[in-house]
Amino acid sequence: MEYVERRRTAVEDHLQGVVEDVEPPKLRERLRNVVLQGGKRVRPTLTVLACEAAGGEQDDGTALDFAVGVELVHNASLVVDDIIDRSDLRRGSASAWAEYGYGQAIVASDGLLGEAFALFAADPRAMETAADAMVELGEGEAMELADRPESEEEYMALARRKTGALFRTAAELGAIAADADDDTVEAFGEYAERVGIAFQIRDDVLDATADPAKLGKPAGQDVEMDRPSVVRVTDRPIDEVNDLAVEQSEAALAALERVDVVEGEAYDYLEDLAQFVVEREK
Repeated sequence: MEYVERRRTAVEDHLQGVVEDVEPPKLRERLRNVVLQGGKRVRPTLTVLACEAAGGEQDDGTALDFAVGVELVHNASLVVDDIIDRSDLRRGSASAWAEYGYGQAIVASDGLLGEAFALFAADPRAMETAADAMVELGEGEAMELADRPESEEEYMALARRKTGALFRTAAELGAIAADADDDTVEAFGEYAERVGIAFQIRDDVLDATADPAKLGKPAGQDVEMDRPSVVRVTDRPIDEVNDLAVEQSEAALAALERVDVVEGEAYDYLEDLAQFVVEREK
């Protein structure tokens, strides 16, 4: 879809510009290798398009700043995830810790977070929603490693923190960039949080069923690492697990129906995204 690709390209260009300004050069090299070697850019594209659907401009510089900040936070969390999981691969290439060692990988993760929050700093609402996401992400990591979910309800709480929180932040930041009211920001946030939960459910399914060559990272990690997943916690058949993702997708779209949105290609993408996350193959 050319419309979305133009926005994704704008995000990519802005992301590259932010990384190229990082000092010192050694940190810049690490961040470049972590951030610019691929990725679907789902979260930052969501930020830009949420801004448009909430009434903002497609070339809004604030929305692009927030979008890049979200992607930097996301990549920082992936660096930590790969260390915890001892995963050698990320997006088909060596993960940060496998390439540079644990210490340099942690420095890269910290550098990504610092650059992200520099982009959020100009707007108090943006800082608040980004900080809330970091709290949720931390609580999600703690739940996964220590307070392990043993029921479907507990798993859904984990998925909300582990994945839904950053999706929520991505969309809320887009609405904030559009200067939307609090109810609209909340509705966009709920939409994206539920999309994120559906994304995580599908991620668990792919880990249990996908070919690693197509997935771009090792499969079977949930079992190997004795990590909680919806497949393991609920013991449901795979088709029923996918139904859980579909339920979240439908609830996501219902959240947007509560508020006025600008109909058009941006909103069409939000509908498509809610469908994509339950059908993706990698």
